[in-house]
Amino acid sequence: MAYSAADLQAHPRFLLAVRFLADKLRGVHDGNPRLARFLASQQRWLLSQAAFALHNEYDPAVPRSGLTISRLRDMATGVDAASRNTILNFLNQLQAYRFMRIAGEAAKRPRRFEPTQVSVEAMFNWLLANLAALDQMDGGARAATLVDHPELFRLIQPQAARQTIEDPRWREPPPRVAMFLWTESGGLVMDELMRRVGTGVPEAELVDVGRIDARAMAETFRMSRTHLQRLLNRAIAEGCLVWKGDGRKEGLCLTRDFLQEYLGWQAIKFAAVDEAYEDACRKLNLCGPEEIRPAATER
Repeated sequence: MAYSAADLQAHPRFLLAVRFLADKLRGVHDGNPRLARFLASQQRWLLSQAAFALHNEYDPAVPRSGLTISRLRDMATGVDAASRNTILNFLNQLQAYRFMRIAGEAAKRPRRFEPTQVSVEAMFNWLLANLAALDQMDGGARAATLVDHPELFRLIQPQAARQTIEDPRWREPPPRVAMFLWTESGGLVMDELMRRVGTGVPEAELVDVGRIDARAMAETFRMSRTHLQRLLNRAIAEGCLVWKGDGRKEGLCLTRDFLQEYLGWQAIKFAAVDEAYEDACRKLNLCGPEEIRPAATER
């Protein structure tokens, strides 16, 4: 049985899973900074997941299936995730960066799009990292199963994408989380903060994330230092971060309530991924519930 969001948030090892994922995503950034930065905002995350879901659901026998402008527009505008112009700009940028291309004949209408290999690998690795993060909690074999059966990808990704996109709790993060996620490169900053936390259940009101070198971080993420400093200052003003000790040189701490808020939001997505994984395994007769999560003893 898949974890629910409530199960995950209460799990003593869930912070380890989120920290693990943040570390993996940093590796993705280092491997392809342009792609990581391009998707490091909530709106672009939603659009990229929606686009991939439509692509993975493509069936040559079904007319007008797959990723088209009109279908992506209907999916995104139906939940008020983006405007039509934003969607057109998004697809144009994907093509310009060679993350997406026109499938088949360019003159054929409706025009269908498909991701390039670098995008397919990135989305596959994103799903793999999420499954590996869940495995950190219970010793499961989700990631290994996906590697052994890559055909699971086309089943898991669309289901998880649609579930999260249609869930207003994930689509519209809590205001303080949204402060990072709806900001250009703010998702990268949030991942960096999560990489720095410990792996146990936080008991103290302040969780140390160490000294932040704004100049170095801005350079790494190729963002304006002024923009980053403004984001950090706002986070401090909103009670997400506080200075450790008496001065800035001693570093920053996440407040416990903000950390729990962020974990609760992440739990929604992880629950959707876990459920989609188990459903896909059953559809392909790969494993039963007891084999999906063999060491799930901490609930």
